[in-house]
Amino acid sequence: MIWEMKRILRQVVGIDVAQKELVVYFGLVNAELGIEMKAYKTFPNTLNGFAKLVVWAWKLKDADTTVRFVMEATGVYHESLAYFLDSESFDVSVVLPNKIANYFKTLDVKTVTDKTAAETICRFGLGRELDSWKRPHKVFKMMMQLCRERDQIVVERTVSKNQLHAEESEAQPHQPSIFRAKERINLFDRQEKEVQAELRVLIKNDESVDRLMTLLCSIPGVGTLTAATVLAETNGFELIKNKRQLTSYAGLDVKEKESGTSVKGQPRISKRGNKYLRKAMHLPALTAIRHDERFKAIFTRLVARHGIKMKAAVAVQRKLLEMIYTIYSTQQPYDKDYLKSKNELGKVESSTKN
Repeated sequence: MIWEMKRILRQVVGIDVAQKELVVYFGLVNAELGIEMKAYKTFPNTLNGFAKLVVWAWKLKDADTTVRFVMEATGVYHESLAYFLDSESFDVSVVLPNKIANYFKTLDVKTVTDKTAAETICRFGLGRELDSWKRPHKVFKMMMQLCRERDQIVVERTVSKNQLHAEESEAQPHQPSIFRAKERINLFDRQEKEVQAELRVLIKNDESVDRLMTLLCSIPGVGTLTAATVLAETNGFELIKNKRQLTSYAGLDVKEKESGTSVKGQPRISKRGNKYLRKAMHLPALTAIRHDERFKAIFTRLVARHGIKMKAAVAVQRKLLEMIYTIYSTQQPYDKDYLKSKNELGKVESSTKN
């Protein structure tokens, strides 16, 4: 074949990961910087499927050039494959979904399928120098598991409470059903306390994480669960390079819809990101608006501008998440008098000029 006579500069296996299936494209960049999509195949998302994927890719690859496996961070479904490839010493990159989504918009692709998604991931990998994936730190991995378990417990308890309320509101309530509903709620209460206790012990046993948690919890509205969720979902911010990337990863970035010069939709948050991060910011933002002058000022200014409280609250969520990253980056606690000090400095400078 012609591609075999050309020197290969880069080889990538792009993988679209689903719960039960891996959709895979093998592509390469030749010496003339041309991209060639060489082969396409699907494999089961199992250990046996992983082994078959490696054999398939090994037969296709050029012996003188390394091959990189690239996939999206799709919940938890990509993790087993990433761990498997890493244990076999392959080059692996796990890319944030918003990066792939933004790249997809630049391509002339009208139909979104698993196949086109895999090809897009492959082309993305061929066109960029990607960082190699690193296994999550054990403490952050366990924190993630505990935070997500607690979140699920809260969701299920809310469902049970709604069922109990509906049962008690009936004309002729069924007492055994009410009893069982209360038992379920008590069970969820106990399990939530167990998870939170386990999380506290886990944090206390790691001195560096404990110190970082103390710094993050200095921010108004940010408690142990919020700080733990942010650290866990970002692997201690190892996935994040700047504040803009963090808000995009959480799906709190602003998305505008425009069509020509006559149609312009209202800006909305993208919601294409980590739902656990978004959810973790909701209640802390409301607390910060009530108790901190900085965030209260942001909220008031935005409500005065467009009159939409929910939109202003989301903006505070975004600012709060950015503040968490700032505290992490500077390793300095939150300064609640920052806004006051800034205003006083401005008055001093103004009087000096006069």
